[in-house]
Amino acid sequence: MAKRALSWKRAGAIGWRDMKSAPGKFGFVVLSVAVGVAALVGVRGLSDSFRRTLSGEARSLMAGDLSARTFHEATAEEKAKITAILGQGGGGIRSTWVTETISMASVPPDPVPLLVSLKAVDPSEYPYYGTAELEPAITLGQALEGDSAVVADEFLIRLNAKVGETLRLGGKNFRISAVLKQEPDRITAGAGLGPRVMISQAALARTGLLAPGSRAGQRLLMKLPEKAAGGLSADAQAASVRSQLEAALPDAQVMDFREGNPALSRGLDNATAILSLICLVAMVLGAIGVAMAMHAHLEQRMDMLAILKAVGAGSGDLLRIFLLQTLGLGFVGGLVGVAAGLVVMVALPTAFGNLLPVHAVLGFPWESALAGLGTGLLTTLLFCLPPLLDVRAVRPVLVLRRLVEQGPVGIRGWLAVWWARRLQLAVAAVVVAALGGIAWALSDSAKVGTWFAVLFTIALVVLLVLAAVALRTVRFLLDRVRLRLPSSLRHGLANLYRPGNQSAAVLAALGTGVMLILAVYLMQAQLLREIRETASPKLPNIFLIDVTTDEVAGIKAFFTRQTGVSQALDLMPMVRGRFVSINGQSVEQMKGQHFPRRMLESAELTWSDALPEGDKLTQGTWWKDTNAAEMAVDEGVARRLKVGVGSAVELETGGVARTLKVSAIYRPDGQHLGARVEFVLPAGQLKELPATWYGGVHIDPRQVGAMERALFGAYPTVTVINVADVLERIESVVNQITLVVRLLAGFSILAGLTILASSIASTRFRRMREAVVLKTLGATRMRIVRTFSVEFSVLGLLAGMVGVVFANLLTRVLLHKLEVGFHIEWGATVIALVGTAVLATATGWIASYRILGLRPLEVLREE
Repeated sequence: MAKRALSWKRAGAIGWRDMKSAPGKFGFVVLSVAVGVAALVGVRGLSDSFRRTLSGEARSLMAGDLSARTFHEATAEEKAKITAILGQGGGGIRSTWVTETISMASVPPDPVPLLVSLKAVDPSEYPYYGTAELEPAITLGQALEGDSAVVADEFLIRLNAKVGETLRLGGKNFRISAVLKQEPDRITAGAGLGPRVMISQAALARTGLLAPGSRAGQRLLMKLPEKAAGGLSADAQAASVRSQLEAALPDAQVMDFREGNPALSRGLDNATAILSLICLVAMVLGAIGVAMAMHAHLEQRMDMLAILKAVGAGSGDLLRIFLLQTLGLGFVGGLVGVAAGLVVMVALPTAFGNLLPVHAVLGFPWESALAGLGTGLLTTLLFCLPPLLDVRAVRPVLVLRRLVEQGPVGIRGWLAVWWARRLQLAVAAVVVAALGGIAWALSDSAKVGTWFAVLFTIALVVLLVLAAVALRTVRFLLDRVRLRLPSSLRHGLANLYRPGNQSAAVLAALGTGVMLILAVYLMQAQLLREIRETASPKLPNIFLIDVTTDEVAGIKAFFTRQTGVSQALDLMPMVRGRFVSINGQSVEQMKGQHFPRRMLESAELTWSDALPEGDKLTQGTWWKDTNAAEMAVDEGVARRLKVGVGSAVELETGGVARTLKVSAIYRPDGQHLGARVEFVLPAGQLKELPATWYGGVHIDPRQVGAMERALFGAYPTVTVINVADVLERIESVVNQITLVVRLLAGFSILAGLTILASSIASTRFRRMREAVVLKTLGATRMRIVRTFSVEFSVLGLLAGMVGVVFANLLTRVLLHKLEVGFHIEWGATVIALVGTAVLATATGWIASYRILGLRPLEVLREE
């Protein structure tokens, strides 16, 4: 008669009864799972909120998602194409035109006019991100109502005017309604040739300043919907709309918000990369915690498995009982971890208040919660199925003798063991693939998910192999010096490879944890160091325009005497030129292609025999001969013109045509003077030509007003552009990046240390049995203390060495991909090495100290 299989309901009842018999042990398993899941959910949720906040901050520097700048009014055909773009995806895309030009303005009764940089906007749409801060504090719509205008401080200083007075512009009178204290897109708007005056588009039309054929700058701002239509990602939607916009406006310079401030954008991209890394590390650390907890749990239940099998239970019955039990523990631990992660997501922003640029979670973060719960359950499956499947074909007596059985001998023995476990390996492969899917979801990249799964598997295998090699090496050395070592040291080292020991698994888990924790620290330290340069006090916050060659010496002397100047004045010459041909094709022949024609017909050139400050060489080499027939091109412009190193360019300057070779491609940071000009030539090519000069200086924002008055009195034709408020906003964003990255990295590191501690503590069951045997054989309490201390510390040092080496290698590779320099942090490396040994020793004793004061019989009865 065939034996009847145990029902799932009955198997669940047996498993539940087993858990009730020792709730403390099962509670430890649940807690270990919960810590790992909480780390993942908390880090993921906070980083998502932070990314959204930073994305809004970056967009505010452009006032939109996309910008298209052109120097003519859009034709009817171009407007129709733009309307078609706006109608895509249910009409969620919004747009507005911003007009920028120059004009003369005066304040009656003074008849002397002033050249101003005029900007006309639709206040019902502009800006899409950020705010225009006014004094008095009113909305932009109120300030531009009717024939009203807002002006920059510099305008009031130059014309000795004040709010409420009349401004005459284009034959029309405007009331000065407010002072423009902060213009959200000032750093990406046109440089202008005078102080800013802003009016509405309707008011501009009434002035008649824009005659047919006017060369005023027109800038189209676009705001994309938060959720893209058709299942596209936000980046894919932005790329699609951008390509359509470039086709609709072939002469326009199209850019997205990331290009408005390249240095800050790279900082944001790097911050996103480190946050993704932290999320993935939290997932792996959580997996380690779950794995070690489940491994220890099943080790303790092996005796019960053997007994059940001895009294007639089938392999399928045992699988049902303990599969349900372990999945139940993983599920409960996952739920507790999700709840704890949500508490962290809500509590941290509340506790840090305005210091933390994220807000408490208002909606339930399903993606983070499901990722955490899925990680807990999948890792539970990964590490409980192989040992359970091992039991199917093993006789009960062999299960009971597993703690004293020697492992496989020789290569053939190992191959036989792995072949017998082929089903377990297949299950592990499926679960690792599932973890790769979670990594895909966490990083929003299939490539990252795939590489993560592959590298995670490789790292785990390598660490297991290294652990086995390290233990073999210890055994090899111990066999040769055994008699010359103290007995406690000898026994402690021998414990590392005793039959039934988990040293290889613990060493791999510890090494992986140390590698990931140290990699997170090293990555965030190096990236934040570079990001901080984005808000360096060395960066200019005041720019000067239209400085003549005769004024250069006087301007330098003027700023030498000024108070509040923290960085010396930097001056850069500018010469106008005209491109004749590119790669043998004349500019006229390039009509119809998407390229910045106006920029080529009136190109701004500068000279420098060294790479300008703030620029980064990406291709080629910089010239050494000051008279070389070469030039360097901005990376973005080179991409649009389809030129590279070796391209031939014919350029006309000062009435002389020059044939030059592109020898270098560089990337400006957007914040130094070098970002103002896209083409750099050797000094010998241009320095004899008439030039105007740009200047940049960093001055205390509180001294800007006094400086502007003094400069206007001495050099009335020099235009000052004040971007101090913009740099303060950038500094605020950088401070937010720094705080949140350090906070989440610290949280991940703390959670990782807790998980590693629980991993070491999970070996308590084995130590309890061993301590009982040693005490029965006559070992004193101090001998056991010394023996275990040697084992703990050596295990920690070995794991620390493996983890530290791999952490530095991993960090070097990742930073190279992000184009960030790598420097070994010796202090962090030494602390990680010593700290791992201390952590292993302290945690091992915290988990094991209780057994030293108990009698062997008492411990055996309890177990």
